Amino acid sequence: MAKQPKLVYQSWKANNKFLLGGRLIFGPDAKSLIITFTLILVPVVLFCVFVARNLVLELQRESAGYAILVITIVFTIYVFILLLSTSANDPGIVPRNSHPPEEVLGYDSSASVETGSRPPRFKEVLVNGLPVRVKYCETCMLYRPPRCSHCSVCDNCVERFDHHCPWVGQCIGKRNYRCFFLFVSSTALLCVFVFSISALYLKLLMDDSGTLWKAIKESPASAALMAYCFIALWFVGGLTGFHLYLIGTNQTTYENFRYKGDNRVYNRGCIKNFLQLFCSRIEPSKINFRSYVQEGASKPPKSNTQETDINISDGDTRIKVEDDLDIGDDIMKISQRRNSEEIGDVRGRGSDRSPIGRSEVDFGFGLESQFSSRPSY
Repeated sequence: MAKQPKLVYQSWKANNKFLLGGRLIFGPDAKSLIITFTLILVPVVLFCVFVARNLVLELQRESAGYAILVITIVFTIYVFILLLSTSANDPGIVPRNSHPPEEVLGYDSSASVETGSRPPRFKEVLVNGLPVRVKYCETCMLYRPPRCSHCSVCDNCVERFDHHCPWVGQCIGKRNYRCFFLFVSSTALLCVFVFSISALYLKLLMDDSGTLWKAIKESPASAALMAYCFIALWFVGGLTGFHLYLIGTNQTTYENFRYKGDNRVYNRGCIKNFLQLFCSRIEPSKINFRSYVQEGASKPPKSNTQETDINISDGDTRIKVEDDLDIGDDIMKISQRRNSEEIGDVRGRGSDRSPIGRSEVDFGFGLESQFSSRPSY
C-alpha cells in the first residue's frame, strides 16, 4: 500500500502551530491570545452592561444611548478581526532549504586550510544597484534577504522582521505589520472611547446626586473602567506613538534597537513611508502550507542573488545587514572535516603512504567557488 504523502504544514520543522488543516498559522505561544482576548472582552462587556445600557435609558429621547452601544460592539468586533488577522497569518516566512546553497557547498576552502578561518558568513547582493551584505542562516540554510532576521521563538526567517509579539502569539513581519499597527492603534482608540463615555456617565450621575463620591458609589463599574482604560492607554497608546515614529522613518523595531535608530537606507520620506505601508499590496505567502511535500530533492538550491527593487534616497555605497546569529555548527563541521582530510593527504604523501580516497574528499568540495562577488570571512 502506497504511503500517503504529507502536507507541508504536517511536516513543518519550525515551532508554529496550525489550525483548520494549515489554513491558520500561529506562533508557539498562541495560548497568549486567550489572555489578550480576555483583557479586551471583559471590560467591553462590563461597559455595555453597566454603562452603555444605562445610557440608553438616560438618553431615550436623543437615541444617543443606542448609538453608543452599537459603536462599542462594532468597534470591538473590528479590533478582534485585526487581532486574528495579525496572529493567524503568515508574517512573511522565508522558505527554508533542504540543502545548503551551492556557493556554501562548493566554496574554495584552501584559505581555511592555511589560516583556519571559517567559511564565508556573508555575501554581497545588489539592492537598487548598491552592494549589501546578507548573512547566512544555519537553520534555514539560506542567505537572508535584506531586512530579514531569524526569530528564535518561531524558528523561522521572517522578511522585514519587526519583533515577536507575545500578546498576539506571532512574529510581526512584512505581511502582518499593517494589521498589527491597526490592531494596536484601534485598541488605543477603544480605550479612549470607553474612558470618555464612562466619564460622561459619571458626570450625569453627579448632576443628579450632587457629589462625585455619590456618583461613584452609584456606578462603581464606571470608575473601575476609567482606571483600567487609563492604565491600558499608557501601554497601547505609547506603543502606537512608537510605531508611528518607526513608520515615518521606515524602520523596524529590530533595526531601531540594533542600529540605534540610524537607518537612512530605506527612508523615502515620511509621506512616502506611510503610503508604502498603508497603500501597497500585501504580497502573497511564499509557502503553500496545504500543498504536498516534494520528495527527493537532490540538487542543492541556488541562493537568491537577484537585485531587490527598493528605492534608496541617500548615497551610501555599502550597507551592512547583519544579525546576531553566528555561522552554524553544520558548516563548521564540513570545514573541519575538509581541513583534517587535506592535512592527512599531505602527511600521506610525505610518508609514501597511499593518498586519501578522492571520492570522500571531493564530496561537496570538488567545484570551485561560484560566488558572483567576493565573499567576506
